[in-house]
Formats: sequence, structure tokens, C-alpha cells
Amino acid sequence: MDGAVYRFGQYALDADRRRLSCDGLRVDAEPRALELLCLLVEHRDRVVSEDELCDRIGRGGAVSRTALAAWVRTARLAIGDSDSGQQLIRTVSPHGYRFVAGATVASGGGPAPGADHEVIRFCRSADGTRIAYALTGEGPPLVKTANWLTHLDLDRTIPMWAHWFDGLTRGRQLLRYDERGCGLSEWTVPSFTLDDLVDDLDTVVNAAGLDRFPLLGVSQGGAVAVAYAVRHPERVSRLVLTSAYARGQQIRAVSDDERDAAEVDLNIARAGWRSQDSSFLRYFASQFLADATPAEWDAFAAYQRQTTSPANGLRFLEEFTRIDVSGIADQVACPTLIVHSRDDARVPVAQALELATLIPDSRLVLLEGRNHLFTATDPAWPTFLSHLHTFLSE
Repeated sequence: MDGAVYRFGQYALDADRRRLSCDGLRVDAEPRALELLCLLVEHRDRVVSEDELCDRIGRGGAVSRTALAAWVRTARLAIGDSDSGQQLIRTVSPHGYRFVAGATVASGGGPAPGADHEVIRFCRSADGTRIAYALTGEGPPLVKTANWLTHLDLDRTIPMWAHWFDGLTRGRQLLRYDERGCGLSEWTVPSFTLDDLVDDLDTVVNAAGLDRFPLLGVSQGGAVAVAYAVRHPERVSRLVLTSAYARGQQIRAVSDDERDAAEVDLNIARAGWRSQDSSFLRYFASQFLADATPAEWDAFAAYQRQTTSPANGLRFLEEFTRIDVSGIADQVACPTLIVHSRDDARVPVAQALELATLIPDSRLVLLEGRNHLFTATDPAWPTFLSHLHTFLSE
């Protein structure tokens, strides 16, 4: 261990002293469990095998798998995790564990492998709205547009997003921000139009002092990225669109059946946000994480409740169904990579085909899977990262 103090959520883990605290109060745990936790956090960039854990903790002596399982369970309980939830420490088949939450190095002898320093800053958009943004990692820049929904202070500690930051900051400095109306950005705002979202992105890159950069758009953030690339061709060197669409569900509906489906989908989402009923919210979450478990859908719903208000959630939904950049996408002047799951349960693959048809210098990569947002265990995730890094390095 290098003496670093790792922070994740409300927890701080002093790796040198083997000391864990929550909101400044010490958490007592069995020493072997704390040692195991330190090993997993320090090596969170990979799966740590049971054999390696037994060897390191047992210092060459015999350690039973039963004892190891007990230490894992104790470590999970100490940080508010569980064997069934596995929100922070995940069991990875066939025989290993990985710490999947994001962590930052707060102090000590420097960052551990895969760790990076992050500072959250604020700026004001054209209409005075406060926007929160953060720079993570080192190297040439990569800007990620905001998407449904984010929270800068939480995203690196939850399994749904933590792996994105580990992957996107490999050899690069990632600039991300919270959309107006959610996260640490201002919640009481006059409007959520596409122009507002593009202005917010421009404000953030100006505040960060970036002149020219590759731009990544995920989900509805893809439309924001397209509109920005058209408005500021001199600033966007490359464009990456993932699970993106040119036209929102109501705009792209051309038949009565499609219009009815779009209205039903919106009404279900409205009902979920208004009532906070778990059945509605699970259905909504299942569109984003089709291959997840009910427990993971519930975690996604709980995360959404932390990121914005029900009123803003409804405003987002209604605006996003009306997004349309199909009329300007042919004006994108930079090389573009479009990545999409073949069976995306939220945005049909036809939208990826439309973007690839409209954007002149584009290439399309279709990946096997149903998830709208790639999870850490999704087979499509490492393939996506490989295509991304190859494209950005060209």
C-alpha cells in the first residue's frame, strides 16, 4: 500500500493505517476484512482472483474459501454493500472480486493505479443557469455531453457509471458536466430546449479552456453533440455517438401505431415519475438496462430520484421525445463513429442507421446486446472501448 486515502461516496479508506470512516466517523471492521477492502480498492482497475487475495491476506499461509467469503461479506457490510446487492464489491465469475465503485485519492503518497484527481467546478450558462462540471484524468481532452441523468458527486461511486470513467480516462482527460435541472447543476431553470443544452456545453468547454477536442454523446446527449459539432465545426475534431438518435420518439413516429406507442411510453414514464411507483420505474429502468436484474432496476430508479426532481424528470422526458437534429446532421464536418446495440431496448437500431446515413464522414459499429447503457459486465463494453480508443488515436 502507498499511504493513499481513497474516497468513495461518504466513505474514506486510509490504506496505510487500515482505517475506514463514514462521514468522518470511524467504522470498526475485522482487520482481515479491511485488508481485503484495501486490496480491492487499490486494484479496482481489474478483477482480483480468490487465489491472489488468499495469498496476500494469508501471507503464504493456508486460507479457506469459507474464511475469504466471510471477509468479503464483512467488507461489504462495512461500506453499506451486501452479497445480494453487490453495488460496490462485485463477485466476478469464475473466481474473483472487483471493486466497481469510482474512488478518488484524497491524500497520501499519490494516486494508485487507475486513480485520478477530480475537482468539481461551476460556471454560468448564457441565461445565467449554474452548470457543474469536472475534469478527470490526464492527457489529451475528451468531452462527454451530459445525458439522462447524471450527478457528478455520485456517478463515480455507482456501478451504472463508475466503469465509464475508468474507461474514458485511460490516457485522456475527461470533461463531463451535469445537465441543467439535475445533479449539482441548477434545478430551477426556465427551459430545457436543445439550444439551451448546446449553450450549456459551450459554456462548459469555454470554462475549461478547451479550444479543439473530440466529443462523445451518449443517448440524447448524441443529439446535443451533433448540434454542437454543426454550430462549432472548428472546435470538434472527432465525434462519437453511442446509443444516440437524431429524432425523439414522438418526432420519428410516422404511423398511428408508432404514435400510440410513443404516447403510451411517455405516459408510463410520467406515471412513474409522478407517483414514484416501483412498477412504473422498473419498466422505465428496464429500457435502459434490459439485461439487468430487478434489484439493479430498483437501484437505477433510486439513482434517478437522487439526480433530479419529479417535475424536472417530466420536463426532460417531454423535451427529449421532441428532439430533432435530422435536418442538420448532414452538416457535421468531422469524422464520426456511431456505436449502437443491435437490440437496444430504448432507442431502436434504426436511429443509428439514420445517423450513419445523414452524417457524411461516419462509420457505424453495431454491437450484440440489448442494453441502452453499457454495463461493466456487458460483453459490448470492452468492444466499445476498443473502437473508441482506436478511433480517437487515428
